[in-house]
Amino acid sequence: MTAVAETKPDAQFENLRIEHRGPISWIVLNRPDKANSLSNELLDEFSAALAALATSGGPVIGIRGAGKGFSAGYDIGQVGKVVADPDPVADRERLARNVNRFLAIWDHPKPVIAAVHGYCIAGATQMCVFTDVTFVARTAKIGEPAIPLGGGYIAPLWAPLVGPKRAKELAFVPGNSIDGTTAVEWGWANHAVDEQDLIGEVEALAARMARTPSDILRIKKLSINKTMEAMGVRTAAQGGAEMDALLHLSPSVAEVRRFVAEVGLKGAIAAYREPVELTDQPVAEKY
Repeated sequence: MTAVAETKPDAQFENLRIEHRGPISWIVLNRPDKANSLSNELLDEFSAALAALATSGGPVIGIRGAGKGFSAGYDIGQVGKVVADPDPVADRERLARNVNRFLAIWDHPKPVIAAVHGYCIAGATQMCVFTDVTFVARTAKIGEPAIPLGGGYIAPLWAPLVGPKRAKELAFVPGNSIDGTTAVEWGWANHAVDEQDLIGEVEALAARMARTPSDILRIKKLSINKTMEAMGVRTAAQGGAEMDALLHLSPSVAEVRRFVAEVGLKGAIAAYREPVELTDQPVAEKY
């Protein structure tokens, strides 16, 4: 991906940085040693940065990841732990809070463009769903969590973009993914480009958008969002928290969590990536 010149950030964040480049202000997810996984701390900083850029920076906002990929999704060390006495109410509130963070992109007064390279997995796809425009590298890997620790939280947000059958196809297989070209064909993204051209293409579109006065951009965004909300998009997004919190209490998810704790994250991912053996037993019972 084309290198982007460093600029002085507005605030000293630990897990992301802000870069202003002409008409676009970039929020850069900056945990490359952790695959830009979405920790609670990063998400708090993301919300703060998004709020700050509502009244500062350029007329367009971009989101991208530092290092080899966009983001591997929610930090499994925080969301995949075995909990002795799970609190479904607290879990639902946590899940709803994350969705509301991304709905803040949807509600933001400025256009928001995502630039996806490398990988964009699970919760990171939620973030991109709520952006106004998404660019992807042709070779990007976009998909579901590698381990089935929940459900009803990720793929339902895909359904308005790709349709229910494709959302189900993606969701029913652990670690299922599509490349950038397919993401555009399905309607999840707007444009697939060569990775080295990704940032330049986003910045070129941002410059063209910036020719339209900000108040006009704001109303255009609102009018399209209202159309989607009349179709139930916001209600469905917020409802995912209840579905996921419910499933987190299921014996099957508890067993998967114990399996991850026993063999480690890498071992669990490897197990779910093993070729399927045709037996009389359901595959899930193997683990």
